[in-house]
Amino acid sequence: MRRIHFFEIEDQPWCPAPVRDAATDFLQFALHAGGNYMPVAPLLRREIERLGVRRIIDLCSGGGGPWQRLLGEVVGSGGAVQVHLTDRYPNLDALRRAQSRSGGRLHFHPEPVDAMRVPPELEGFRTMFTAFHHFPPAAAHAILKDAVENRQGIGIFETTQRSVRSVLVTAIAPLLVLLATPWIRPFRWSRLFWTYVVPAVPMVVLSDGIVSCLRTYSVAELQELAEGLGDEEYLWRAGLAEGRAPVPITYLIGSRVRGAEGAEGSAAATHTSQVLAHHELGTHGHEDLRPA
Repeated sequence: MRRIHFFEIEDQPWCPAPVRDAATDFLQFALHAGGNYMPVAPLLRREIERLGVRRIIDLCSGGGGPWQRLLGEVVGSGGAVQVHLTDRYPNLDALRRAQSRSGGRLHFHPEPVDAMRVPPELEGFRTMFTAFHHFPPAAAHAILKDAVENRQGIGIFETTQRSVRSVLVTAIAPLLVLLATPWIRPFRWSRLFWTYVVPAVPMVVLSDGIVSCLRTYSVAELQELAEGLGDEEYLWRAGLAEGRAPVPITYLIGSRVRGAEGAEGSAAATHTSQVLAHHELGTHGHEDLRPA
């Protein structure tokens, strides 16, 4: 299935703010309740431990992303690794709620952050969940290039795929919106209105979900976007991580080998990363580990 870069309603300036916020709230609720990204926790944890990461910069965080569920699995119960949420259009209320619910373990950057030009003071391993498909190839390449030029690792993760299965799973989203809305907090009358009286939120979630499937990059396309970036100093890994969800997580992880490990250990580090990935729980041999 060829990638098609349609627009998503939620991204358009004419989309009413209450509808956009309600759709974002539902996606945040679904990510947290479903634990969709838990299969990539071992990948992230190993990368963070290998690199000695002390700070994670999450890009395009929206309402907080999956980090409330991932924190314990990826960085443990201590405070040695900080996670900072950022967005080009930060929803400060949602980010404050995410920080509060995490017991202060999540931090956020209140100023807009462009994923293609991350401010140098935001140094740390970069992550992006459920957002990379929003960027056309040139912009997606620029995001990876900016990480490399600033000598930072980066992990890209998507819950959607360009597949019939992914589209069919997305097709039940309106029903899930109707069932979940009464349980989403904070309570808003506007959310009830745009869900049950004028069912804009279920339709936006359905439309944008299908478009997201059609825009998601494949493993091969992710490899192509990363090709040549960092030369021998970077190791790029792309693959699928399977868990309980019917659609596996598509991911791309790139990080420095030389500099983090030293020139003498770069070949050994590459081999070690490959062996670990082949034994990663839930990948079932989907991983492609050729350096780009």
